[in-house]
Amino acid sequence: MSSKTSIVSGCGLVVVLCSMTSAAAPALQSSPHHCSGAAMEQAPKLLAFHFGPDSRIEIDKAARALAPIRNPANRAQRLDVLEVWGHIYKGQYRMRFIYARSPQDCVLVGQEILEYASF
Repeated sequence: MSSKTSIVSGCGLVVVLCSMTSAAAPALQSSPHHCSGAAMEQAPKLLAFHFGPDSRIEIDKAARALAPIRNPANRAQRLDVLEVWGHIYKGQYRMRFIYARSPQDCVLVGQEILEYASF
């Protein structure tokens, strides 16, 4: 086999693998986390708790599920993490809501807020 043939075959393999990956990508996206609604409901409360009531509070329309984390009290258990972005005037805030893993209930066990800013 000549070097030109092997390069062309290699390029063909890359094209096939890329097309397989892009075709499988929609299948990997699952439905929203069952606690997304609870996180979206909690987000304006968390912003108002930290900054007081403000009519300029806005919350993004979607909660994003992040990688689960280990429960610090029991390393065998995992906790689900949902990220929601909020805004007050020109400030952006990343909020993460930590839920106990339960197929039906949404038990909030932790939350964090961080201003998205560069100093």
